[in-house]
Amino acid sequence: MASATLAVARTTGSGFRYLADAQAKANSPYGLPIVDDMRDFHLGEHSFFAGLSSETMEAFNRVQHTSSYPEGAVVLMEGQAARGVYIVCRGRIKLMTTNSEGKTLIVKIAGPGEVLGLQSVVMDGPYELTAETLQPSQLAYVGREQFLKFLRAHGDACLRATQHLSSDCQAAYEVIRSIGLCHSVAGKLARLLKTWSSEAHVSDGVVRIKVALTHEELAQLIGSSRETVTRILGDFKRRGVVELSGATLTIRNQRELETLCVS
Repeated sequence: MASATLAVARTTGSGFRYLADAQAKANSPYGLPIVDDMRDFHLGEHSFFAGLSSETMEAFNRVQHTSSYPEGAVVLMEGQAARGVYIVCRGRIKLMTTNSEGKTLIVKIAGPGEVLGLQSVVMDGPYELTAETLQPSQLAYVGREQFLKFLRAHGDACLRATQHLSSDCQAAYEVIRSIGLCHSVAGKLARLLKTWSSEAHVSDGVVRIKVALTHEELAQLIGSSRETVTRILGDFKRRGVVELSGATLTIRNQRELETLCVS
């Protein structure tokens, strides 16, 4: 049966490519296709590589090394010496910090095209956050000395690094506003959901968002507890504002959600 399928695929061309891609994916680490050239990743207009010249991209390819990680892998650890930077190629990474009492706050969820450990490498200090994969992910790594040499040699990459640091700073400001300016946990959670809804799909006035996060992780994003988040989501559902079913978050009443943001 397998040989017959392969024979059909060979006669169709596109079928053969599909079969080859499927087989390559099945044999690759954690189900991710093996890609070594950064130009083969589709990272979007906001990625670190957006607008870089072909010469700069070729230079980066010569110094980077791409690796795959399973879900729950710690990529870098808060307090460790910054040995290099990681660029997210596939997957999502949660960036978090933990206090002396063991309480964890998720500062950001990083996606494809974002750089991890950039500020620590530039400032020659320890990593300020712990980075852990939320799903099987692929990241490119460049050692500190090689990365700094790369920035010095390529002005467009240096500019992108500056813009990336500014974006990280802006994201930190948003975390401060979300946690510090809202008086209630319900307001903090509503503000987080409203931020996500700005980039979500809207159909007939209903917003649907894919949220592959546990209640514990949602709590860590707003500096609360899992029990409190579970209770508030239940309240939101009863009021017909928000409903979380599996990994799909449905916002049914955006106006009410905006009212909750200032509570």
